[in-house]
Amino acid sequence: MKAAAFLYPWDVVGDPDAPARLAALGIRQVTLAAAYHSTRALTPRHPRHRVVTAAHAAVLYPPGDRWQGRELRPYAAGEWAPGDAYGEAARALSDAGLDVHSWVVLAHNSRLGDDHPATSVVNAYGDRYPWAPCIAQPATRAYLADLAAEAAVRPGTGTRGTELESCGWYGLAHLHAHDKITGVAPGEAGQYLMSLCFCVSCRAGYAEEGLDPDELAAAVRRALEPVWRGDDEGEGAGWPGVEKLIGADRAAATRAWREKTARTLQETTVDAVRAAAPAGFQVLLHADPVPYHCGANAGVDPAHILSVADGVVVPCTGGAHLLEPFAAQDRDGAVLAANLTVVSGMGGSPATLAADAARAAALGATELRLYHAGLASDADLAQVTEALSHRE
Repeated sequence: MKAAAFLYPWDVVGDPDAPARLAALGIRQVTLAAAYHSTRALTPRHPRHRVVTAAHAAVLYPPGDRWQGRELRPYAAGEWAPGDAYGEAARALSDAGLDVHSWVVLAHNSRLGDDHPATSVVNAYGDRYPWAPCIAQPATRAYLADLAAEAAVRPGTGTRGTELESCGWYGLAHLHAHDKITGVAPGEAGQYLMSLCFCVSCRAGYAEEGLDPDELAAAVRRALEPVWRGDDEGEGAGWPGVEKLIGADRAAATRAWREKTARTLQETTVDAVRAAAPAGFQVLLHADPVPYHCGANAGVDPAHILSVADGVVVPCTGGAHLLEPFAAQDRDGAVLAANLTVVSGMGGSPATLAADAARAAALGATELRLYHAGLASDADLAQVTEALSHRE
């Protein structure tokens, strides 16, 4: 089974030994960040630094001319990835015999939300989520499709495919700096309600589905009151919990609007990448098989997304069960990649990688994605190398 590892350009640039060290793991591909959100990352083997702080969401290459005169445009990276860091790293990795695919984060951008507040998801209480661009807004959708096309392809770098993260709704859940929102656990149903957007575009969308947006917002606030009090009755399990909190008809209408919005964004974005890419360029999405879920792994309809993209990357660190809805589809050669965390300090289990990979393969996985070769310790990577040496 083909294995690929995630990587940042700063794991490679300035470290001439990095490409050969990565190839020696037994991987065939590196999924290299080309557009990424803000982060603070450890670099345990780099000869020049140990911690890289990416202060804001940025493209890790020089943005092109297509953005001239546009209000919404990507931000260039600062000193953490100057110049064409992506291109420099991609060429070095290709020279070491590794396939390079780009890793493009889309609807997750706090800098965009800070500079253009009207682009953000706004909840039923009027609170904005600057990290979450609303994917219903026409200007934001155009920005995301163009960003995907530019960041994914990167001509002259040897890039042979891409993986699109956050190509769908982002909501309340977010690894924010100094986070203080876990005092009350809203449950899955509460997360959904707190992720509903009430910007101008979404209010119009709810009206198209037969809802009064003001009445819907009021219903959401009423439904969440027991959650804030910590009452058990306010908690809900999955979609039945949403229906219990706001009623089945309202729930269905909100879901219809949001799923239609996400599906059409995914179609448009994949089409934009393919139009910019050479023949044979592979396009995968990081995906969750529950369509109403939000986040980096966008909620999708498995049958639909496998008719649009060349496959999906599915989070499997907590178990490989999320593969099953995709494996049940008529995949016609589509990639089904199991994403496993191999950084023990981040909840990963490199020691059980071989068994985890076998379990994922039994559930339909055709490839592995390992998160994350740059963040892992030497001991973690040694276990990865051992596990990959025994795969078929």
